[in-house]
Amino acid sequence: VQLQASGGGLVQAGGSLRLSCAASGPTFGDSAVGWFRQAPGKEREFVAAIRWSSNSPFYGDSAKGRFIISRDIVKRTVFLQMNRLEPEDTAVYYCAVTRHDIVTMSTLYEFWGQGTLVTVSS
Repeated sequence: VQLQASGGGLVQAGGSLRLSCAASGPTFGDSAVGWFRQAPGKEREFVAAIRWSSNSPFYGDSAKGRFIISRDIVKRTVFLQMNRLEPEDTAVYYCAVTRHDIVTMSTLYEFWGQGTLVTVSS
């Protein structure tokens, strides 16, 4: 599975961005596609994930109420709509794929995209 993340950029606090994660290669089956982020000097943090077959979403605490994860089966793309962005959301965002039931742990993800930088100015 190859993943291509895009959509990052510079946005003012309170603004919105939509990240995309396009996949190619073998089909996902019952895999989940997740988004993680990593800010300078901090550990990689779970943001959100979506189970490909059931379309079930999962959110980390930082994303609840502000971010929405969705998927387009035909385009094989997962989206992360990020609203009401805050400077604390500044990080490199990565998408990844796991076949495990647990979707919040980065160590259980097998395939990773290259990351896209999100910068939120105050």
